[in-house]
Amino acid sequence: MPSDDSIEWRIAQRIRSLRGERQWPLEELATRSRVSRASLSRIENGEVSPTAAVLARICSAFGLTLSRLMVQVEEGFPALLPAEQQLLWTDPETGYERRAVSPPAPGLSGEVIACELKSGTRIAYDRPPRTGLEHHLVMREGALTLTADGVRHVLKPGDCLRYRVHGESLFETPPESGASYYLFMV
Repeated sequence: MPSDDSIEWRIAQRIRSLRGERQWPLEELATRSRVSRASLSRIENGEVSPTAAVLARICSAFGLTLSRLMVQVEEGFPALLPAEQQLLWTDPETGYERRAVSPPAPGLSGEVIACELKSGTRIAYDRPPRTGLEHHLVMREGALTLTADGVRHVLKPGDCLRYRVHGESLFETPPESGASYYLFMV
């Protein structure tokens, strides 16, 4: 079980709180997120850390981006967020690292996250947290194939892909290369 001040524990408590604010039983969240009731219970109790795909499904049920959930588990809202204070979350299944670069700010919708994927990684999202969410993906290093709404894009360092997400998306790295990129969400 994670410690009371760990990011995993704060995520678990925020999910429980969001469900409580809506007065949803676990069954309701399970139906809306398409995550089993048993898995949700284990996540809320801090027994397991959700994968990126599962966390995205839970966020989608609440109408939140993953970044917005991360902002909600951070303490305070500074104007400047030094690199060493940026929240880092690692997907326990794939090793996907996600660092919240933008200082959290209530009322502002733009967000920047720095992402690191290992070679041979495949992360599928069945729906966006908000239909039509605008993304700007800027490749820093490596190789990435992104399929959004059925359109496949092969990205290399320096490329920028601007797109809106309405349905499924898939992030894949080849066996010989990981990927490092910034994702700007508006």
